[in-house]
Amino acid sequence: MSDEAIQDAPRRGPLLWTVVIVGLLVLLAVIASRVATDYLWFRSIDFATVFTTRLAAQIGLLVGFGALLFAVVFFSARIAYRLRPKVRRANLDSEFLVQLRDVLDERSGLLMAVPAALLGVLGGLSALGMTEVFLAWWNRTPFGRSDPYFGLDAGFYVFTLPWLQFIVGYLMFAFIAGGIFALGVHFMTGSLNSVALRRVGNSPVSVGAQRQLSLMLGIVMLLIGANTLLDRFALSVSDNTLFTGVNYSDATARMPIGLILAAICFICAAACFFNVWRVRWSVPGASIALLIVSTLLLSMLYPFLIQSFVVAPDEPDKERDYISSNIEATRFAFGIDKVEIEDYEATTTVSAGQLRADAEALPAIRLIDPTIVPRTFEQLQQVRGYYTFPSTLDVDRYVIDGRSTDSVVAVRELDLGSVESGDTWNNRRTVYTHGYGMVAAYGNQRQANGEPVFFSGGIPTTGLLPEHEPRIYFGERTDYYVIVGAPQGQDPVELDTPSGGEGRTESLYTYTGSGGVPIGNYLTRAAYAIRYGDINMMLSDRVNADSRILDNRVPVDRVKAAAPWLTIDSDPFPSVVDGKIVWIIDAYTTTQNYPNSTRQDWTTAISDSRTSADSLLIGQQVNYVRNSVKAVVDAYDGTVTLYEWDSEDPILKTWEKAYPGVVTPKDEIPASLLSHLRYPQDLFKSQREILGRYHTTSAQTWYSQSDIWQVPNDPVNGSESGTKEPPYFLTIRWPNDEDPHFANTTVFVPKDRENLSVYMAVNADATSKDYGRMRVLKLSDSEQIAGPGQTYNFISTNPVVAEKLLPFNRSGSSATAIYGNLLTLPVGGGLMYVQPIYTQTTATTGAYPALRFIVVRFGEELGIGETLQEALDQVFEGDAGADTGEDMAGSTGTGDDTDTGTKDDESGDKSRARQLLDEAEAYFVKADEALKASDLAAYQEAMTSAEEKVAEAAKALDN
Repeated sequence: MSDEAIQDAPRRGPLLWTVVIVGLLVLLAVIASRVATDYLWFRSIDFATVFTTRLAAQIGLLVGFGALLFAVVFFSARIAYRLRPKVRRANLDSEFLVQLRDVLDERSGLLMAVPAALLGVLGGLSALGMTEVFLAWWNRTPFGRSDPYFGLDAGFYVFTLPWLQFIVGYLMFAFIAGGIFALGVHFMTGSLNSVALRRVGNSPVSVGAQRQLSLMLGIVMLLIGANTLLDRFALSVSDNTLFTGVNYSDATARMPIGLILAAICFICAAACFFNVWRVRWSVPGASIALLIVSTLLLSMLYPFLIQSFVVAPDEPDKERDYISSNIEATRFAFGIDKVEIEDYEATTTVSAGQLRADAEALPAIRLIDPTIVPRTFEQLQQVRGYYTFPSTLDVDRYVIDGRSTDSVVAVRELDLGSVESGDTWNNRRTVYTHGYGMVAAYGNQRQANGEPVFFSGGIPTTGLLPEHEPRIYFGERTDYYVIVGAPQGQDPVELDTPSGGEGRTESLYTYTGSGGVPIGNYLTRAAYAIRYGDINMMLSDRVNADSRILDNRVPVDRVKAAAPWLTIDSDPFPSVVDGKIVWIIDAYTTTQNYPNSTRQDWTTAISDSRTSADSLLIGQQVNYVRNSVKAVVDAYDGTVTLYEWDSEDPILKTWEKAYPGVVTPKDEIPASLLSHLRYPQDLFKSQREILGRYHTTSAQTWYSQSDIWQVPNDPVNGSESGTKEPPYFLTIRWPNDEDPHFANTTVFVPKDRENLSVYMAVNADATSKDYGRMRVLKLSDSEQIAGPGQTYNFISTNPVVAEKLLPFNRSGSSATAIYGNLLTLPVGGGLMYVQPIYTQTTATTGAYPALRFIVVRFGEELGIGETLQEALDQVFEGDAGADTGEDMAGSTGTGDDTDTGTKDDESGDKSRARQLLDEAEAYFVKADEALKASDLAAYQEAMTSAEEKVAEAAKALDN
């Protein structure tokens, strides 16, 4: 070695240790900051018990299972080393083994402890993933319902079986690993070298090693037997070719075979234990061979033969009882066992006054489509470019003038990508901190120009909603943290309103709420700086003694973090309750282990043309679901409140025991909040998917698949991509009911067909005694009624509709027609379709959809008008029999009165209709020229004249 190398050698030691120590300190600081900030966050929302309980369980699992694996592996190796040959280097095969034993003798403890510790750490980390399973098992609650095959409570399968399977599997791995380590030590020490193995059973050198390995093999065989027994129970929650649960082959073959194989495993274990006493490997060898052969013949071949030659030729009869059990369990598990199905002879003929009985429901028909008007909301209510609205708005209910009104609502949130002054640290973290204001429009009204009728909006917010805090610090777009708060008297820095200050300048604001975590303490601030890797927290003068950090601000994410045992609905919505804007979020308790209930892919079930499921839920399997919790998140201070909803759910009871005090009792829900709660979207979607096949209680019908209900594709937005039509919140009057009610509605078509076969609705009004009542109208097969796809085609190809939309669909037009949601309602003794049609200019950057026409179809009759009343009267022979409550004076189009002369003088005169359309075309050309010249007055005048001519032509064609 050179002198230079000798000089460098000592330096590497201290440097290396310095790097290692600094690295460990950094790692510890990161872990400590994460734990500390998590605790502070949970404490800030009064959910500290969730954090401490989970942390205690995680530490217990990490230490307990890590220590268990370490102990089994380490002591197995130590025992093997103590059983080494007494004569050193005796009977070893090679010099390599001599060197291995020399190393082992010098550092036996270290060489055994290090790999055992590494395995222990990995084992402990794997146990961390079982935290929820452990807590559920520890606090388990019986369901009070037993499975029909083992007579065990359903809670055994939901809570106990997963934990037992983990325990047995973990122990099996631990003893196999311990056996492998012991075998390696015996090999290195010479206990099992070639000489000793040639004298198996008699060699004093190897007999101790063989006894130890026999003991460990016996323990492993016991665990395999226990796992085999658990696998018998797992048949109740395993998928087969037909459904989830026990089928004929399971009951007649796999269940008894499981007992036989478990018995053989226990015999093998006894043989291994016998081998500890008298080393005769032929005994355990023969028993293990018997186990292998039995497993191949019994668990694989025999069930295959039963299925192929006994079940398959007579499957409907053989599986009948098992299908019936599956139907019963599935219907209960998804909450569809009380659905009311009634035959419905839907009329398709029309007559004057036919809708008189539905007079109360008609004014409530929602004409504003939440998926189309976001652009309209932005143009009319955005105020500044840095505000935005969601791509799909929400439907809520408010009492306006003493009447519950379906409303389309949204909150005005910040869009930092549109901030003109740049995305600097100060802007993102301290200036652009919150959105502002609730915007709400009547769902059943529009202005004369087609715009929504807003009853709340503007900055500052004005309208008919009760006075409330308008600032939105917690919203669907607030996926970044901000720092707010300042000492009294300090100038505010948060942007509040664009023109509320002096001289119509921007007004500023300082947060005064209790949300978030105080970071005036330098240690707390440092913890957050480390967590987010943001040194500006320590350096900025805007972070002061009264500052608070608001993080994890997306309402859905807050509920997921606060209650990780819940599955969250994909459709949260904002509402004004008791002077606050709050986010209302439905939450579910789910499992995939309810016995004999068919599993469903949750993502597939809740996805439709309006909803893309959370990527974290992809692949989540569910065979039991309850809407157990209604969660509320305050948009100003971020407070999370979980209200108990299904107080009978055993899974909810289990988690209430695990985290006492985090769920507020149902009877404490304020009436002001209750009036906004509704039947959840995702649950309804899940139920309709299951109901498509499980509406029947007949095993024969279920098996033959002769009556499958299928959710149709959305004809307006999803027909090409195959996305399903979403359910719609509507106020409807059920046939033969006296009063209308708020409901979640959907339709079905027969499998692979397009005609309407079923209409389904669930009472969605949480204040109603009938809340959750699910009813189905099953249409007669004797007369085919058009489904959504057929109706959309009928509307879009109808000549009257085509004429109305000609100005918007013709080539080179400066405007386009947009079809809205196709709603289905049970009225007039039949089913009626209602579809709004919007128009939007393509010639300006500030264009937005305006509601221009309403199309109604009943049977084979179709009407299109600029008001719902006009369309209804066209369908029902000039008199629908009910007043929709629309203000005709506010209508942009010409009504029947102005067209009377035209209809009387030109009835049936097609040449006159063509002349009118030619005149309309000329007006549209003038309108285009005026728009290009930026003469908006002339454009509006020409468009009005053109539309009048089109309306006159349509009237003439109608007659």
